[in-house]
Amino acid sequence: MKKLLKLIGLLIIIVLAVLIVNTLRLSSKQVTANTLESIELPNDVYQNLSKAIQYPTISFSEDAIPDSTAFFGFHRFLEETFPLTHEKLSLEKISDYSLLYKWQGSDTSKKPIILMSHQDVVPVDEPTLGDWEAGPFSGKITDTHIIGRGTMDDKGTLVGLMEAVEKLLEESFVPSQTIYLAFGHDEEVGGGNGAAAIAKHLKAKGVSAAMTLDEGGFIAEDIVPGVDSPVAMVNLAEKGFASFRLIVETTGGHSSQPPRENTIGMLAQAIVDLENNQRPYKLVKPVDYQLEYMGAELPFFKKMAFANPWLFKKPILEALNAHTTTAPTIINGGVKNNVIPTVAEATINFRILPGETIESTQQHIESTISDKIKVEPVGFLTNPSPVSSIDSDAFKTLEQTIRDRFPKSIVVPGLVGGGTDARYFYDISEDVFRFYPIRIGPNSMTRFHGIDEKISKDNYKEIIEFSYHLIKKFN
Repeated sequence: MKKLLKLIGLLIIIVLAVLIVNTLRLSSKQVTANTLESIELPNDVYQNLSKAIQYPTISFSEDAIPDSTAFFGFHRFLEETFPLTHEKLSLEKISDYSLLYKWQGSDTSKKPIILMSHQDVVPVDEPTLGDWEAGPFSGKITDTHIIGRGTMDDKGTLVGLMEAVEKLLEESFVPSQTIYLAFGHDEEVGGGNGAAAIAKHLKAKGVSAAMTLDEGGFIAEDIVPGVDSPVAMVNLAEKGFASFRLIVETTGGHSSQPPRENTIGMLAQAIVDLENNQRPYKLVKPVDYQLEYMGAELPFFKKMAFANPWLFKKPILEALNAHTTTAPTIINGGVKNNVIPTVAEATINFRILPGETIESTQQHIESTISDKIKVEPVGFLTNPSPVSSIDSDAFKTLEQTIRDRFPKSIVVPGLVGGGTDARYFYDISEDVFRFYPIRIGPNSMTRFHGIDEKISKDNYKEIIEFSYHLIKKFN
């Protein structure tokens, strides 16, 4: 017994030693911040964003025809507001509504960079109009904010980029490497006719970029437990997107004589089975980078958990949502309260973790639910994106720019659960990153696609300044 207790004690000591050594070895990954030159921005930058918001460039569905009045009006607004950009840069319209600007660089041996945003916005639910501080397409400017649909997603970055380019042109700046500005028109419904067409067009021209930068990352404030500093999330990849329709077909019948297997009951059971049999949490790239970069900034005992994922990974991965998620989103069935329907359907949406696929997700569904239920993929589907590098010059330049402009923030590579237009640019770009410095806090996260979308004046200026300095640092 004494030998056993000694052995147990020795094992405990060894485990504690490993935990402590790993924790001490997890050092900060943050680069030293440098001082940036200050730039003067005119006050009309707020009015320019306000005007941009007033064009209701809404994407309703994949099949809906874009509102040409809104989109072409927005294009004319850009031409009038940024005259130097339209004089010095070439412009191509892709699929009639998407915009591709080319700023020719002086050194053709350098690979270009692609800076992205999107013109379209999501609709506003009519019943929520009274909950907005101002009309969602009024572009109202208050003492502190610009209000309206698109201020955060994604006209704030689009117009901010244009402001930065116009400012650089006023200073007679000439980039050494070519810069493309790619503004799709249908990101909110998958980007199939916008960004995908732009990427195809650039590929046909033989373009091979060093970096593509899009939305999908942000500066998180007071969101990460244990981290007091703002966290600049630079997302290296995104989850896949797939929806599947579950279809139950029976002979139906009268509700007074329900069969043992009721149409809607079978469908409900399938949904419950899927929710009770979630895909496993996994430590995959780039989630492992997130643990390293984030963990190094945490207090000692929390840092210990991040430094030793072999022991503590389950709660961490759950907190990071590092698995393929399952979300029932649409359900249909039944025509009358005393009739058992012959058909009932449900749509389940999955956000697929890197390492898994659309095919493996469908196999999971079919192995989990009754074989009497038909499973069909539906709508837009895409596999998880590749994972970009944190060792490339492009990442290091982006990282340094963030640290220089936001020295109190910590840069953390990560994985975004939502979809972006960036997914289409891996074939023509060595690295694809998702980040613009939109500040997100506990009270503002719901404004994305939600009620009272708005951006602070200070944050909007930060987006312009970041874009300005990023272009200069690359060149």
